[in-house]
Amino acid sequence: MYRTHTCGELRLEHKGTNVTLAGWVQTVRKFGAITFVDLRDRYGITQLLFGEELNKVLEDNPLGREFVIQATGTVSERSNKNPNIPTGDIEILISSFQVLNKSAVPPFTIQDDTDGGDDLRMKYRFLDLRRNAVKRNLELRYAVNRAARNYLHQQQFMDIETPFLIKSTPEGARDFVVPSRMNPGQFYALPQSPQTFKQLLMVSGYDRYYQIVKCFRDEDLRADRQPEFTQIDCEMAFVEQEDILNMFEGLIKSIFKDVKGIDYTEAVQRMTWEDAMWQYGNDKPDIRFGMQLLNLKKPATVYSDKTDSAALINGADFKVFDEAETVLAIAIPGCSEYSRKQTDELTEWVKRPQIGMKGLVFIKCNTDGTYKSSVDKFYSEEKLKAIADAAGAKAGDLVLILAGAEERTRKAISELRLEMASRLGMRKDDEFKLLWVLDFPLFEYDEEGNRWVARHHPFTSPKPTQIETMINNNPVIENAADYLNHPYASIKANAYDMVLNGNEIGGGSIRIFQRELQEKMFAALGMDKEEQLHKFGFLLGAFEYGAPPHGGIAFGFDRLCSILGGSESIRDFIAFPKNNAGRDVMLDAPATIDQKQFTELQIKLDLK
Repeated sequence: MYRTHTCGELRLEHKGTNVTLAGWVQTVRKFGAITFVDLRDRYGITQLLFGEELNKVLEDNPLGREFVIQATGTVSERSNKNPNIPTGDIEILISSFQVLNKSAVPPFTIQDDTDGGDDLRMKYRFLDLRRNAVKRNLELRYAVNRAARNYLHQQQFMDIETPFLIKSTPEGARDFVVPSRMNPGQFYALPQSPQTFKQLLMVSGYDRYYQIVKCFRDEDLRADRQPEFTQIDCEMAFVEQEDILNMFEGLIKSIFKDVKGIDYTEAVQRMTWEDAMWQYGNDKPDIRFGMQLLNLKKPATVYSDKTDSAALINGADFKVFDEAETVLAIAIPGCSEYSRKQTDELTEWVKRPQIGMKGLVFIKCNTDGTYKSSVDKFYSEEKLKAIADAAGAKAGDLVLILAGAEERTRKAISELRLEMASRLGMRKDDEFKLLWVLDFPLFEYDEEGNRWVARHHPFTSPKPTQIETMINNNPVIENAADYLNHPYASIKANAYDMVLNGNEIGGGSIRIFQRELQEKMFAALGMDKEEQLHKFGFLLGAFEYGAPPHGGIAFGFDRLCSILGGSESIRDFIAFPKNNAGRDVMLDAPATIDQKQFTELQIKLDLK
């Protein structure tokens, strides 16, 4: 037996007990005739005390960091207790020990405040995983996994595995493809999601399915994206949208309770996609704070509020606003005392290439009731007050205004809103706010191809009241400039996204389950009958055999873990992640393969 206890479990109640521990040497501290060693394993750290006799042994055979040792001794009360660790009241008086394995000098210090950079730690990820900071992340990941499984099991969901080697049906991101040696010239694809399989399982009668499953997408990477990632993938039969929302609100609230000890009792707010876009500038708004947008050139059809905001800026002969496609404002609380240096810095911030604006207009709502602006010569103080009031500003607030092309300006002010909230401490890692975003457009218009593309995926059903609109109208766009007037432009998807703290953590829809409607959807996306049968004949055929109404959702498991763990990067919560170039620098993958393998696969490599 290598150990009787772990390095994290011994307490004063074990005083006098003879124990054997095994683990890694964290630190070695010599004090005259005695030596203290902190021994670490997955469960914690325990201090070992080597007396005078064993200290002489250590002088001839010193222990180094990360040596693996086994040590036997008696639990004793420490004279200088350490309140920062659970085992800090005791130490082990060592009677014997042995080195199980020596260690080379680690390339970085294995502690929370390490001196290793990202690249170095990723190269030696097996060492990085020994650090408590990383261990805590993986423990949280496991806790989220366990909590999800427990909830879904209680709700009678069945965990069913689906294949990883499937047929390539390139819709959306690129597929990773796998050559087949037994079928020369043919390829499998790795699944971007188990979408069609879970729909087939509904046809098969397994009315509550789930899987915590790996998915694969060959796309550019960033902090919250990896080429392989994990989803909590779920599907239900005989359900409507309301059933899905209630079921999976329950899932996330249960995870909050089990993992974070948070009793999230409030109702989850719901918002349409249009309201999210016009009030917050994006379809995954962070609603932990206010600062809603004011559109000073809003179309009359956008809001339920029909106030004519355009009247607030018209007639001033200010070309920046007059010639802009859109003008958007937000009120920043408590910032009216910003100096010229601070407003200039904000102006430079919005001019950065990743934001892309030409400038910024501000209005200071001073606490003495006066209004000061960068456009004073165009707008009277009365006009400035009216704009500030419309933006929801109060005395002491600062109104920031951006003007330009609609899409860019809306994206820019959305980023500015988040930036200001971060600067003001409104985006706390320990505060969680859920939101459902509903009623997305079913289609997006592809200008380059002059055709419709699915905003979600091609298996998403339109709203029940708009199914006939989709079936009875030709999807062909006769006049590209007039696409907004096409009936398909107004069709809403029976789809929903769950947003947490400004991050989309889950998305799904009620699915199409009738062959006629599914064929109509494929046709709208530019697939002729032959292509439909080639790519999705198995699914269309299944719909001929009693497919039930069904819908589902998939949660980004890695992203959910990172939010709960207070990190912006999902890599921190993956045991062996890829870097931003999609490489595993520890394995040095991807890598070349032997010529023999190319020959077996009957593939010739032609790099140009």
